[in-house]
Amino acid sequence: LHTTLILMSSRDVDRINISAAQQTLDILHEMSQLLNTQLDKETLTTCVRMIESGVNPEALAAVIQELRRENANQRSQETRAS
Repeated sequence: LHTTLILMSSRDVDRINISAAQQTLDILHEMSQLLNTQLDKETLTTCVRMIESGVNPEALAAVIQELRRENANQRSQETRAS
């Protein structure tokens, strides 16, 4: 049985962590697309960061839904006004 010791610099570890985070975001975005959430990568990233910071995911989802309803209502009113 051979044991290999691999030494990595902190820069290498950072690259691996960044790559893993990017892969995770890509997978989340694909799932988001399949579920038709209409969240782009930037918005999804913001949501993930908020949840990682302690924001309740259900509360965040409720806020997003409410903002979408308000946006739809505003667009509807603008359409009627023109």
